Amino acid sequence: MTTAQTIESSGVPPLTKPEMGLAGIGALAAAGVGALGLISSFAAVSEAAARWGFTSPWMLPVGIDVAIPVFTVANLLLIRMDMALAWVRFVPWVLTLITCGLNVAAGHEVWAKVAHGTMPLLWVVFSEIGAHIYAARIGAATGRRMEKIRFSRWLLAPAQTFALWRRMTLWEVTSYSRALALERERQLARADLRERFGWKWRTKTPRRERVMLRMGDLAPAIEGDAPAPVPETNRPAQPPAATPRRQATPKGKAKGTPQRTFDELLSAARMASATWTDAELNAESIRTAVHCSAANARKLRDALKVERADGRPLHAVEATPVAADDSGEGVAA
Repeated sequence: MTTAQTIESSGVPPLTKPEMGLAGIGALAAAGVGALGLISSFAAVSEAAARWGFTSPWMLPVGIDVAIPVFTVANLLLIRMDMALAWVRFVPWVLTLITCGLNVAAGHEVWAKVAHGTMPLLWVVFSEIGAHIYAARIGAATGRRMEKIRFSRWLLAPAQTFALWRRMTLWEVTSYSRALALERERQLARADLRERFGWKWRTKTPRRERVMLRMGDLAPAIEGDAPAPVPETNRPAQPPAATPRRQATPKGKAKGTPQRTFDELLSAARMASATWTDAELNAESIRTAVHCSAANARKLRDALKVERADGRPLHAVEATPVAADDSGEGVAA
């Protein structure tokens, strides 16, 4: 997603050409005012450096005044490369405070001290505004910028807002509107669990669903979203979401599916396995063909094997003159 598409999706219209021109003029004016502030502090800082024994007093104000925009640009580049360092943005502030302190000390009256200290401070104020705009644009393009929560919400519901902010921070939910939508779903799911389990729903709800509710991923249960019953007639249907296992009873079977007796299952198994060989006659094949449980499939396999053994005709054995049949009696060759 491009930067323009991200800004349009957030509801903020892009700047028009007149607005862009006005912003450019303001940026040039801010840079000019900041430069004047740095130049005006040159004399005061040079005098302080001379008192401190600097052989070249001009090096101190030039070093400090040049370092301020250098660290500001470095902070913007780190933001652009998604490698922002929190402490870098405070270096221009510290250097500016040092410059302001030296300028205040150079003044003899109160208003002179205020005037000397205000001019260098303007540069950091304008640079912070530019850094904030640049960081917001980069964050909107990469999706890494965390949207802020309204101050009025903090004022009206501080505890709930802190919990919302905590979940946004823990699970990297950067969109405030998406966080509100997840919070609404979480509240509905919480109300649904309380309605199902009563006031002890926190202890009766399964652990997995409690974790999902804490993360905000548990949506409220809807009757139309219940899973379809399995085709096996002897296995109860799985319980729907947010339903304890103790409620999974045989009543949950699909309506209109009667319980088949063992004789009916045996008749269906006879028809299905009529052309099967003895090797193909196993419980898994019977379960798949008849659609019954594994236990019934094993019983049907044993019954069919017994029937085949009882109905199998006897054949003469040519290799030996006398052979023993299943009952132990001798049969002539």
